[in-house]
Amino acid sequence: MAFLDVSGISVVEEGVTILEDITFGLRAHQKIAVSGETGSGKSTLLQTIAGLVQPSAGKVTFQGKKVIGPHDKLVPGHPDIAYLSQQFELPQFLRVEQVLSYSNTLSEEEAQMLYEVCRIRHLAKRRTNQLSGGERQRIALARLLSSWPGLLLLDEPFSNLDMGHKSILKSVIHDISDELGITCILISHDPLDTLSWADEILVMQNGKMIQQGTPQHIYKEPVNEYTASLFGKYNLIPDGKTTAFSGIIGKQPKGKDLLIRPESFIVSSQDSSSVTGVVTAIHYFGSHYEMEVLLDEVSVSVRTNEDRFKVGDSIGISVSGNAAWFV
Repeated sequence: MAFLDVSGISVVEEGVTILEDITFGLRAHQKIAVSGETGSGKSTLLQTIAGLVQPSAGKVTFQGKKVIGPHDKLVPGHPDIAYLSQQFELPQFLRVEQVLSYSNTLSEEEAQMLYEVCRIRHLAKRRTNQLSGGERQRIALARLLSSWPGLLLLDEPFSNLDMGHKSILKSVIHDISDELGITCILISHDPLDTLSWADEILVMQNGKMIQQGTPQHIYKEPVNEYTASLFGKYNLIPDGKTTAFSGIIGKQPKGKDLLIRPESFIVSSQDSSSVTGVVTAIHYFGSHYEMEVLLDEVSVSVRTNEDRFKVGDSIGISVSGNAAWFV
């Protein structure tokens, strides 16, 4: 029995399809991230799992029991599923300890453990109007977790946070999974958030789930250009220009475009195992350089750690077959 089973979920509102036939399962303690552009249906999916949106078709089963939607329940939501939206609210002008005490059903030991995990013990005497955005978010999260849910749904938890508060929240989410044993699903637009955290990624486009897999699979073998664009920079070499690469990667295009990530290129000697190009621009990013290289009238981005190149250089680049993907 799956910890969470989402089966054939569709949501139609006023004749508009928001979600269409979404199916996936989640194991206890498995970390799933949901990615997609704005309007792809990510938030609606989480709200449907939480019992806050009524599915038009399909069902959500959590720990063997159907999650009831708002049409069938006076107070929407599921007692063992917590959902933190982007528009969370806290009572104004109350001390943090007051806000947390109102919803706390935990023992003193459990509560102190939760506050430690959420990095908020030092904020207990502060009033909610004296908190930063990142601190407010962690208070809202602790308030939700005071019921010790089995599943936590996080809707864009890192949006509008500076690097310091984002780093703290990443540690909090890690400890929620590892120390509290609470299973998490999160939505994020930042590929660094999802690729480094998730065990599995679901990719949404126009209300449909178009790809599901490990971070490595999604990143290296995206099903289309849309998916590739969600997880970082890429080069798309059109079908008519892929002949030069076919020889060095050992794959035939079959009428498809060739997708290669900038870091997958290898700067090598100019011989039969490489393609020759000319460096047209160089950009410095601290940890690496990105060179624009003109190859057979196609400009590609090549990532390198070397600083020996200059604009106008003629270089050879190659790529291994398993690092190039036709879409």
